[in-house]
Amino acid sequence: MNKRKMYFHMITASLIRRRSRMLVALLSIAIGAAILSGLVTIYYDVPRQMGAQFRNYGANMIFTPSDGSFTSADIEQGKSYIDSADIVGVTPYRYESVRIRELPVMAAGTDMQQAKLTSPYWSVEGEFPSAPGQMLLGANLAEQFRLGAGDTETVSFTPESDGGEVVADNMLDLTITGVLETGGPEEDYVYLWLSDLESLTGQSGKVDLAELSISANSEKLNQYADTISGSVPAVSARLVKRVTESETTVLTKLQALVLLVTVVVLALTMICVATTMTAVVAERRKEIGLRKAIGASNAGIIKEFMGEGMLLGAVGGIIGSILGFIFAQQVSINVFSSSISFIPLLVPITILVSVAVTGISCLLPIRSATQIDPALVLKGE
Repeated sequence: MNKRKMYFHMITASLIRRRSRMLVALLSIAIGAAILSGLVTIYYDVPRQMGAQFRNYGANMIFTPSDGSFTSADIEQGKSYIDSADIVGVTPYRYESVRIRELPVMAAGTDMQQAKLTSPYWSVEGEFPSAPGQMLLGANLAEQFRLGAGDTETVSFTPESDGGEVVADNMLDLTITGVLETGGPEEDYVYLWLSDLESLTGQSGKVDLAELSISANSEKLNQYADTISGSVPAVSARLVKRVTESETTVLTKLQALVLLVTVVVLALTMICVATTMTAVVAERRKEIGLRKAIGASNAGIIKEFMGEGMLLGAVGGIIGSILGFIFAQQVSINVFSSSISFIPLLVPITILVSVAVTGISCLLPIRSATQIDPALVLKGE
């Protein structure tokens, strides 16, 4: 048996002989490593999870015309400066005053499928319009006209006349697929497909604004806004401050809390391991004294105890990495209702941190072991 195998056999045999105490130390290391691994995984995945949650509160960027008007082509040009992976939805809006039963109503022409992505907080009694020829009616208008999902209503619009000539109204029969309830001004609008509004007004290409939902942090959002405003003359990009600032504030506080809890857990793990190793040293005083009496050096004693501690740290780190991912997965599912991504690099990092924490925890107990006087110990003092 070579020296390396002998050394490994010696420290494993020592751990097995004192398995009750070492199981306590191993359990504390594993729990500390699990919480460390889980919280760090959550820490790095929180921006993605929080971003997805905040997208439920609506758009975080708006395109408005910088010179009075812009077109769908301008929106597409501005959109091209945003990484496609970050785009959740881009919804153009055009507003016109139309009439229902000869009463003026504000109509919003949009892309209904994109509106579902940028405004997921909309509550629709019925269904979202899925094709041209269908419209969404605000709750206040539905109550005013006593209309509901499934009804068909004529929407009219008077185009501008040239030279004072009388122009006939353009009319379009649209089916109401749902009633929109938001508790806000949206309940006073009628929403229809942009193509239907263009047919009704006889003008195409015009857009008043566009709402964008982008999955990115505030720094990246500001970078996008500055780039688009400086590169597309017709578009002025600005952030929805109430959404972006709230997201940044919550994210910063949550990450600070995760770091604080991680530091506290590591400190408690160190205390537990140090206490256990101190008890082990006290229990082995006679053994250490006898070994020193027959010629064992302090370096050999340090090497043995440090080896025991680091072996515990490595095993605890491996167990903690597995338990940490399970812990992070459960937190993510229960809090954010989505699974978390596995970070392979975190496994060796967790093991190294566990070994380091255990090694630091063993310093004081090992120091006390090297200060044992063999003469006093062998006398029974």
